[in-house]
Amino acid sequence: MPAKRHSKASVAGQDGLLLLQSQALAQEEAAKAKQELLTRFLKDKLAKEQHSSTLNLHKLNVQWQAILREAKAKELRQDIEILSQTFARVMDCKDSVIESLVTDLEEAEEQHARALRSHVHNIDHLLQLQSCRLACLEDGYSAQLSAMQSEFEAERTSILEQHKRESCYLRDMVLTVEQNYSESDHEATLNFQSARDDIKNKSLQEKQYCRLQLSGKTAELWEQFRQAMQSFTAATEHQKIAFEVLKEKDQKSSREIEMQAKKLQKLQDLVAATKGQIVAHLRENEEQNRHLRIEKERAFRQLQELKGKLNQARAKAHGNLARLAVQSGAALSALQQVVEKGQRILQLAEMCRKLETEEEKVLPFYPSSLVEGEQRDAQRVFKETPTEPLAQAMRDYVGLERFWQRFNKAKLEEKALEQERAALRWRNRQLRALLQQYMEGISISQEVLVEPNPLCGVQHKSRGPRDSPRTEGDLVQGHQSATHPNSLLDPVPSSSGTG
Repeated sequence: MPAKRHSKASVAGQDGLLLLQSQALAQEEAAKAKQELLTRFLKDKLAKEQHSSTLNLHKLNVQWQAILREAKAKELRQDIEILSQTFARVMDCKDSVIESLVTDLEEAEEQHARALRSHVHNIDHLLQLQSCRLACLEDGYSAQLSAMQSEFEAERTSILEQHKRESCYLRDMVLTVEQNYSESDHEATLNFQSARDDIKNKSLQEKQYCRLQLSGKTAELWEQFRQAMQSFTAATEHQKIAFEVLKEKDQKSSREIEMQAKKLQKLQDLVAATKGQIVAHLRENEEQNRHLRIEKERAFRQLQELKGKLNQARAKAHGNLARLAVQSGAALSALQQVVEKGQRILQLAEMCRKLETEEEKVLPFYPSSLVEGEQRDAQRVFKETPTEPLAQAMRDYVGLERFWQRFNKAKLEEKALEQERAALRWRNRQLRALLQQYMEGISISQEVLVEPNPLCGVQHKSRGPRDSPRTEGDLVQGHQSATHPNSLLDPVPSSSGTG
């Protein structure tokens, strides 16, 4: 039983949920249908509003085009009147313009030629100064070079003479050494010969001793020895004769050696004296060499100083030349900028000439506001020689008087156009405000109902007290405002007097 009750309760709960869901779906479908109906109504209202705004905008465009046509027709009439008045003087004015342009062109060419001549003269003067300076430097360099060459030649001559003296002294020394070597060689040869003779005598004595000892041993050996002795004596006969000759020469040489020894002693004494003289000369030469080195160092220092001065002069000349090149480059760049500025001015003049009106082409310069007497006084002042620097500088720009006249005229026209533009902006803001008020008056929305409505204001004014005085013009204007809403956009005269 409890299970059946529980199942019934669950079924009842499910039925309740289904009922609630169906009710929610029905409410949602009703809300959707209501929303669709409201959307359709708003779309229809929006389409009507767009149609009415398009129609009103078309009416505004038609009326604005009519106003613009009237203003343009008025401007064209004024232009035609100006052209008809100035057509008779066109040729004369153009001739005067051509003459003034030719005069300006001649003045410009004369100024350009004057500037070019001045520039060429300055360049020639600078080149002349540079050539004179280079000539002076070259003369100084030549004088210094000749002085240094003469000093070098003198020093070279002294060094060569000293070299010759030392070479002669060395040759004498070499000759003396060679003589001493030949004498010592001769003495060594004599010693060798005497030693050889001693050895030979000793060998003979030993031979005799051996002969006495070996005489009794064998006859055959004696016979052999005798035969060998005979052959030896026969073979050494010539040597013996030569020995005798050499012996005599040895005696003569011994006597010569004694004589040469005495001469050698004399030569040694002479060499000692010569060495003392050489030492004295060496001391003198060292002192002279020291003085010469000091002179050479002083001359070298002077040469270094002169080289430093020459390098400084060269560096200064190079700096001046570089400065001159930089200044000439700056002058060229400045002239190039002036040329570019002139070309730009000519281009701007061509562009301005395209934008000139017919009246400006015919009469480019406005007439002077001075009377005839004031003009004569001004011409007299211009012809007088100025004394002040500013007046002298202004005389160089007298040719730009016409330019300043046209520039001032353009400035005045620019200021007038700015004022006219400000007035037109003010007029445009007024028209936009009136148009906004009109559009808000013909459209219906929650914001428009909250804000003050101009139509409601007009109706409220029309419902004023009946005893307020009204003129016929006010009634007519109110009737026109009620019947023609576009009359609110009639032009209001501006303070500057321009439409």
